[in-house]
Parts: sequence; C-alpha cells; structure tokens
Amino acid sequence: MKTTLTCPCGTVIRGADEDDLVALTQAHLATEHPGRDYDRDSILFMAT
Repeated sequence: MKTTLTCPCGTVIRGADEDDLVALTQAHLATEHPGRDYDRDSILFMAT
C-alpha cells in the first residue's frame, strides 16, 4: 500500500491509507498548486 508522496515543491504528504493519501494530495494541489489536478491513478503512481 502506498501512503507517502513527496510533491515537487518539497512537501511530504502522508496518508493513513491510499484513499487518505489521494484526498490529502488533492487538497494540497488545490491549495498550493491551483490548476494542477491529478486523478487517483496518477497520484498513486508517484507515491511510495
């Protein structure tokens, strides 16, 4: 299960599970990188 993603901006995002990680990453993108929108598969591809 992938639960960590490091954004190119340097922010490390950790979720309790994959669903949480996707939600937290999408929230980070909306707040910090407006206009950047990735789907679940793309986020999990970049995650570890």
